[in-house]
Amino acid sequence: MTETATASGVRAAAKRIAGAVVTTPLLENEWLNERAGGRVLMKAETLQHGGSFKFRGAMNRLSVLAPEARARGVLAWSSGNHAQGVARAARLFGVRSVIVMPRDAPALKVAQVKAYGGEIVLFDRYTEDREAIGRRIAMEEGLALAPSYDDVDIIEGQGTLALEAAAQAAAIGASFDAFVICCGGGGMTSGCATILEEISPATEVHIAEPEGFDETWASIRAGRKLRADIAGKTLCDALATPTPGDITFPIMQRLVRGGYTISDDEVAETVAWAFKYLKLVLEPGGAAALAAVFHRKIRAEGRTIGLTLSGGNIDPSLFATILGRFG
Repeated sequence: MTETATASGVRAAAKRIAGAVVTTPLLENEWLNERAGGRVLMKAETLQHGGSFKFRGAMNRLSVLAPEARARGVLAWSSGNHAQGVARAARLFGVRSVIVMPRDAPALKVAQVKAYGGEIVLFDRYTEDREAIGRRIAMEEGLALAPSYDDVDIIEGQGTLALEAAAQAAAIGASFDAFVICCGGGGMTSGCATILEEISPATEVHIAEPEGFDETWASIRAGRKLRADIAGKTLCDALATPTPGDITFPIMQRLVRGGYTISDDEVAETVAWAFKYLKLVLEPGGAAALAAVFHRKIRAEGRTIGLTLSGGNIDPSLFATILGRFG
């Protein structure tokens, strides 16, 4: 039987990483509330270390490794945000990190991984298998794996953001009718859904995915894992995973109640709006959940909707292009 994430595991992760992660704010904006017709509370993981929620899972994963295993170093594969999270966590522990990244990864993400001391191995995302490359290197060099999403420690670390968000909402007298999550491979979705099932069982979990890589909601509806065409292009590079994970899919199949497909234009307009009205820089993949609310894909009238602003690592040139079109 495949190991799975648990609510107690999320709680343990929260205690384990408490001194290392930022307790990011839960934001509200009157213009967004008016547009949505309800109350929208946004968990700003763009302000997390490394610019995304990924540091939570990475820190938890490295924290639970046996000291002798951790000392040999860690390997991860990622388009950029998980890469930064792992590289930063490894740096805090004073150990080596090797990151398998696509050749077309955003330059800003590559630069930040290098700044954290990560050793980068590049691959062609259209012709090569990053996991096969990573597992081979890890075996040859004795490195511990930190998968980007399909790992219980990673999932439980990511779930800590929903544990925080629910407590922050309660502190202002609110509870989530729905919680919308930017979804790639499903690590954050699975972790958040797992803890919300226990602490807020009335909360519906929904996912937002980029057009062409919306295979998770399609898989849930089909009752089996489907695969996206990796030759496709999307602005949401952080969410461009080909298929849900073996661990994440059963959790999402049981707990996710809705899914929304976001086009490049919809997410770009949302990125520009967030800059103007939230004063936040979001990357397209980190803005997918906000786009689902901003473009009224989810029913928000008379309800309280939570969502993740999950990453802000956007290349300046792309950001300038988006603001030129929609700003």
